[in-house]
Amino acid sequence: VQLQASGGGLVQAGGSLRLSCAASGGTFSNYAISWFRQAPGKEREFVAGIDWSGVRSRYVDPVKGRFTISRDNAKSTVFLQMNSLKPEDTAVYFCAADRGGGVNTTPKPYDYWGQGTLVTVSS
Repeated sequence: VQLQASGGGLVQAGGSLRLSCAASGGTFSNYAISWFRQAPGKEREFVAGIDWSGVRSRYVDPVKGRFTISRDNAKSTVFLQMNSLKPEDTAVYFCAADRGGGVNTTPKPYDYWGQGTLVTVSS
């Protein structure tokens, strides 16, 4: 499975962005898909994930109520809608796929990773 992340950019605090993760080369609907982010000098952290069915999702506490993850299995794409962005959301955002189907919040279980897309939020 190949993952292509896109949608990052520069936005002012309080603004919005929508990230996309497009998959190819596999049975997309079998995979849980999550977004992780990595800020300079920090470890990669889980942001949000959605299970294979699209029914179950999980979020890290700092983004709850601001970010929404969704998937369109017909288009093999997962979206991360990010609203009310804060400077602390600045990071490179990666999407990842897990064959297990459920949402794990640590990077190790994930089998495939996209290349990352940079999100910069100015104050």
